[in-house]
Amino acid sequence: MLLVVDVGNTQTHFGTFEGKELVEHWRFATVRDSTGDELGAKLRALLELRGVDMADLSASIVSSTVPQLADEWRSMADRYLDHEMVVVRQGIKTGMALRYDNPREIGADRLVNAVAAYDRFKGACVVVDFGTAITYDPVSADGEYLGGIISPGVEISLEALTSRAAALPKIDLIAPKQLIGKSTIEGIRSGVIYGFAGGVDAIVGRLLDELGEETDLIATGGLAHSIVPHCRTIDVVDDLLTLTGLRLLHEKNA
Repeated sequence: MLLVVDVGNTQTHFGTFEGKELVEHWRFATVRDSTGDELGAKLRALLELRGVDMADLSASIVSSTVPQLADEWRSMADRYLDHEMVVVRQGIKTGMALRYDNPREIGADRLVNAVAAYDRFKGACVVVDFGTAITYDPVSADGEYLGGIISPGVEISLEALTSRAAALPKIDLIAPKQLIGKSTIEGIRSGVIYGFAGGVDAIVGRLLDELGEETDLIATGGLAHSIVPHCRTIDVVDDLLTLTGLRLLHEKNA
C-alpha cells in the first residue's frame, strides 16, 4: 500500500493507494513545528479509524510547502514505516520539462498538480489551486511546465479585511443570497465570492488567449467548491488531484 502526503500551509491531506485506486484519505491541520514522532502518532491514529495498519504501508511519498516538515515526514517514515519516503524536491523525476528560470522555486504541490493534470488531459491544461494562495499553473500541449501565476488566497484576504476593519464581522464562506447584499455579512459574502470568481475568470481568460481556447482547465484546493460554481471559465473540480499526482510521481521514482 502506498502512502501519499500533501503538506499545505494550512492543512495536510494524505491518502493510501492500492495500485491506482485511492482507498481512503484524511485531512488534519498543519502544525509547522510537528516532530516526526508526533506525525507518526497522528498518522497511526487516523489510519486505525479506518482499520488500516501502518505495517501495510510499503512505500510513501510527500510534497510539502513547509520545508522543515518534509524532513520530519521522512524521519517518521524511517522510524515507523521502515522505508525511505520519497520527497518531492529538486532532482525528482517528473517526466516534465520545467520552463522556469529557477526550478528550485517551484512549489512542490504545484509541480505535483501539473503532472496530474497533464496525465489526465494529455494536452495543454491549467491547474487553478485554491489554497492559502490561488495559483495558476499552465502546462503546454507537449507536457512542459510553463511557469505560473500567484495571487492572495481567499482566507488570508478575508482575515486581512476583518482584522483591519474593526466594524466588519468574520463570515462563513457560503454563497450569497443575491448579488446586492441586504446586510453587512451578505455584502462581504457577495464581494468575496463574486470578486474572486471574477478575478479567476480574468486571469484564466488571459491564459486562454495565450495558450489557446482548447486548453483544459481544472481546479483543486480546499476552497475550490466555494468559488468555482460562480466562475464562468472553470467547470471541473478535483479535490484529489494532488494525491493522484503524488501517486504518479512515486511510480516515476520507485
